[in-house]
Parts: sequence; C-alpha cells; structure tokens
Amino acid sequence: MKKILLATAAILAFAAPSFAQDKTVGQAPPSGASSFYVAQDTATMKCQVVNAQPAAGGNMKVIGAAHPTHASAETALTADKTCIK
Repeated sequence: MKKILLATAAILAFAAPSFAQDKTVGQAPPSGASSFYVAQDTATMKCQVVNAQPAAGGNMKVIGAAHPTHASAETALTADKTCIK
C-alpha cells in the first residue's frame, strides 16, 4: 500500500508542472517568441512591418500593438489610415 501511495505521489509531483499555464494575459510574449510590429518612419510617414520593436528616440515609431504573425501585422498595416502607401 505504501508503494502505491509513494508511486502516485511521485507521478503527481512530476506531472504537475505540465499543467502550469503557459501565457499570462496582458504581458509581452516570452523572449523566444517572435512578434511583428507596424513601424512608421516619422520623417516620411511611410510604414513597414518589422520583427523587432523600434528603439525609443529613433526615427521609427510603433503603430498599434505587437502582432503574433507577419500576416496579422500586414493586415494591420493595410488597415491603418496614418501610413502613406
């Protein structure tokens, strides 16, 4: 009986981390995940999709939020009215 109880406890101890939540709502994606941004050049007002967030104080600014896929960023780019096409 003790062997069964110990075996069950060991299985639960090793299986518990697999039930942990992967993402937290409202936070940035993990460092290994890639994100895509719609960035606007402040001098020319032209926009493009980039895979790294532009540095603060540069000539590029982020339009909207980060997108998980390149396709969703392209969709946001075409929908944005502030960008010169």
